[in-house]
Amino acid sequence: MNRRHFLYGVATGASALALWQFRPDAAEAAYPYRLTDAQWRSRLSPWAYKVLRQGATEFPDSSPLNREHRAGTFTCAGCAQNLFSSKTKFDSGTGWPSFYAPLPRAIGTSRDFSLGVPRTEVHCARCGGHLGHVFDDGPKPTGLRYCMNGVALAFSPA
Repeated sequence: MNRRHFLYGVATGASALALWQFRPDAAEAAYPYRLTDAQWRSRLSPWAYKVLRQGATEFPDSSPLNREHRAGTFTCAGCAQNLFSSKTKFDSGTGWPSFYAPLPRAIGTSRDFSLGVPRTEVHCARCGGHLGHVFDDGPKPTGLRYCMNGVALAFSPA
């Protein structure tokens, strides 16, 4: 059975600590947009592949999309599915692009126990790519914080 790696990194100055854990490969599920592993590797940057296809987490404050404030749409970097409107983006102070609501039918969720505590993983509804996690500490009107990996996203200005 294929397994996927989970990388959680905490950077401090020039050093970084990474914890690798294994969990079942959610990308094995049937999604409308499918590529072979070789096709994904050739299509994505090494970090985008680790995040989208292996469930890694990029380092906080590493994505330029965290500072993207123009009107537009955030899409899946793997399959170009529209995921979030810029109207729902907010500064969560976490170091990752955050949104309080996805676009309709854009995402799926599953339970994630990779760190030993239950969390809700967010994945692209079209290709199954790992995007990040959703938490219940966001702003109104939803009270949710979709904490996304910037490398798993692309931005299309309006």
